[in-house]
Amino acid sequence: MTPDNDLISNSTRPNASRSTKKNPTRGRASALLAGLAVIGISAAMMAPSGMAVADPETTDAPLTAYSLAAAETQSITVSVEGADIAPVARSGFDVYVKPKPKPKPKPKPVAQTASSSGSSSSGRSSGPSMPRYTGGGSKEDWMSAAGIASGDWAYVDYIVSRESGWNPNATNASSGACGLVQALPCSKVPGNGYDPVDNLRWGNGYAVGRYGSWAAAYAFWSRNHWW
Repeated sequence: MTPDNDLISNSTRPNASRSTKKNPTRGRASALLAGLAVIGISAAMMAPSGMAVADPETTDAPLTAYSLAAAETQSITVSVEGADIAPVARSGFDVYVKPKPKPKPKPKPVAQTASSSGSSSSGRSSGPSMPRYTGGGSKEDWMSAAGIASGDWAYVDYIVSRESGWNPNATNASSGACGLVQALPCSKVPGNGYDPVDNLRWGNGYAVGRYGSWAAAYAFWSRNHWW
């Protein structure tokens, strides 16, 4: 018979052989993992601190107010000493200011001569351009020649005495009325407004046509001091 120790030794011996067969494999795996770890640590230590980032592809973006403002902003580079601000060359533009139009000069007024200032719409000349009366005669002769009835002479004498003082060449400086009855305008008188007969003849038609008679013209003048 085999001793007990031999049995025990023989029974445990296959396990020992299996154990020795597994240990080399496990050791090689551990060595491989350790080598990979060393390689990884070495690569991490040798690699740069930053990661390379691929440049984005440029695309033709539409121009907007924001993109133009961003392009115009200043670029600031910060160093150890401080900020370095570089000037930005901005695009310029021309401004056209429309000149203010000059006002057109006003036409100069044409100086009126004596003949033009005295003309009327009828084409007759006014008092200043008419010849003054130089003939003689009395007021009775003038009223008779003008066709005024003798019964109206007193009314005529009252009005003419206050209008012109029986001066054939009397002229109102402000209105331009002329002659014995102060015809206004003087150009209304057919012929010459300074001729006493022409002036009284026009005055006779005015008194009768406006007031109906010399008596009515006299009454109006007495109340209003004009006719």
